[in-house]
Amino acid sequence: MPKMKTHSGAKKRFRVTGTGKVMHQRARHVHKFQERRASQARRLVLDKTVAGSDVRKVRKMLGL
Repeated sequence: MPKMKTHSGAKKRFRVTGTGKVMHQRARHVHKFQERRASQARRLVLDKTVAGSDVRKVRKMLGL
């Protein structure tokens, strides 16, 4: 049986915490911070847990 491959896009976008939660970065966090208020930029820094309905799909893409 062949090895299971990790989805390349998923490994760049999601991470699994020590307790097993799947996290992702918030949208609009990558660039163009000069166009955002400081409070908005600070809020976007925090990672968020993936929605419960998507956890199974993401874990499968990560090979877990």
